[in-house]
Amino acid sequence: MKRLLIAAALFAAPLHAAPPAAFDARVESLRQAAGATGLAIAIVEDGQVTLAKGYGVRKLGEPAKVDAETLFMIGSTGKAFTSAALATLVDAGKIGWDDRVIDHMPWFQMYDPWVTREITIRDLLVHRSGLGLGAGDLLSVPRGSLTRKQTVERLRYIKPATSFRSRYAYDNILYGVAGQLIEEVSGQRWEDYVRDHVFAPAGMKHSTSDNDRRFAIANRAHPHGRTGGVVRGLGEQRVLDERDELGRALAPAGLIASSATDLARWLQIQLAQGAVPGSDKRLFSEAAAAEMWKPVQVQPINPAPPGLEGMAPNFQAYALGWEVRDYRGAKIVWHAGGVFGFVTSVVMIPEKNVGFAITLNSEDSDVRLGLMYELLDHYLDAPRQDWPARFSKFLDERLAAGKAAVEQTMATPAAVGPSLPLDRYVGTYTDAWYGDIVVARDAQGLTIDFTTTPDMKGRLKHHQYDSFVAELTDPNLERPYVTFSLGAEGKVERVTMKPVSPIADFSFNYRDLLFTPATPKK
Repeated sequence: MKRLLIAAALFAAPLHAAPPAAFDARVESLRQAAGATGLAIAIVEDGQVTLAKGYGVRKLGEPAKVDAETLFMIGSTGKAFTSAALATLVDAGKIGWDDRVIDHMPWFQMYDPWVTREITIRDLLVHRSGLGLGAGDLLSVPRGSLTRKQTVERLRYIKPATSFRSRYAYDNILYGVAGQLIEEVSGQRWEDYVRDHVFAPAGMKHSTSDNDRRFAIANRAHPHGRTGGVVRGLGEQRVLDERDELGRALAPAGLIASSATDLARWLQIQLAQGAVPGSDKRLFSEAAAAEMWKPVQVQPINPAPPGLEGMAPNFQAYALGWEVRDYRGAKIVWHAGGVFGFVTSVVMIPEKNVGFAITLNSEDSDVRLGLMYELLDHYLDAPRQDWPARFSKFLDERLAAGKAAVEQTMATPAAVGPSLPLDRYVGTYTDAWYGDIVVARDAQGLTIDFTTTPDMKGRLKHHQYDSFVAELTDPNLERPYVTFSLGAEGKVERVTMKPVSPIADFSFNYRDLLFTPATPKK
């Protein structure tokens, strides 16, 4: 058996013993060309860390440099940490991947009673519950006033988009359920359990899932983005409010901060199927490692945009907190992540025993994805291509098309409406899963307050008919159209919404909202 393991290790050795030649210069030139503020990269080859380094600065206008220990928010790549936390409970015999959720949380409910009875822990992690894309995200995007348990309790009001286990649709809210389940089983908040049972035993000394601790660390990257334009992504790079992110209720879906040093450690553990480097200990068992990388839910493959055809996979599927796909004949285990002001990729090529992580404190995905595919080509011994230029062209064209569409719509509204005097739109309106919005009037016109989301408010500017645009005071947020529907008696019967921008992030799932006048309290 030992000989077989040695042989397997030899055959798994990477084709290259180091990152590409002149890699540092390449990274820095791409960062500067894109106007990206800072980034950090970790590379692991054959169990060894061959790069853990920072580039650029932590905050625009300040001199502090990014280094290997600078904390970055890593977005949805944190889903794999929640899966790993569950794996430690599986290894301890406290849960099973295919246990029903109600076996551990009897109060848990989905919209459909049958789904409530049947949904398993595995189902929580693979985006096949029947919920629509991004369902429930507005409870925590960009901020949220609800506790994790309150957010989970509101799941019972979110109608499914498809039947159970029939289709893939990415969501965050069920990872919030997974975090609540960890608390119910262990007695510890998800934040504390991940700290004690994942970060600490893994030797990830800088990583945290707790905001108070992160804000107390000086060596942290600040978020940056281009906002305030016709669509998000246009304009000058600016510093964002670092507290303007996914609400804590859905932190298990993507609110972990980590460094290049710690991500290198994470990659070592993943590639070693749970073994902690430099020790005889394990973070999770080989059996758990196999489960977490096992494809479960097939993902649809959409045609690649022009110029990016070479990245199109032949298969892709979602595992437990990871995506599994092919690229140039090799299996890739990876995940992308993004929260306001940060984007991340964590990527592994198991057959080459190579992994790398790229994280930026800006939203310049052309740099992140471009470097990702350049590194994949390098380790797969493929011809070098200018992937950053290709992604930059694609993203620029996408932003331009979005801008043109919004400008055209805004420039030609029907000169009709509103149907009612403004006072007749005033009131409190309720959506079963989101909660209340309050429409009020002052000397300047109508205002709107999304009460479940702290500080998400603004003015209603008439667009056409009985539709208004919510000009939100926070320029980091996507503006919605707010449409009032009248009944036969001329009273508002319901309020619906949709994003103004056709390329708005799916987390601004305004389309899922259906508000009706709140019943006066007795």
